[in-house]
Amino acid sequence: MAKKVVASLQTGGKDFAKVIKVEKSPKTGAYVFKESVVPNDQVKEILAKK
Repeated sequence: MAKKVVASLQTGGKDFAKVIKVEKSPKTGAYVFKESVVPNDQVKEILAKK
């Protein structure tokens, strides 16, 4: 039988968030997606930057 992964073994995943920003490329004018994984308390700071 297959064993199930126990969710309690995964730690620290809820402390981080994946942030995806959309930026317009100055060279081509196309939109570029920038992804980063940041702690939850820094999400607003990252999104406020330009």
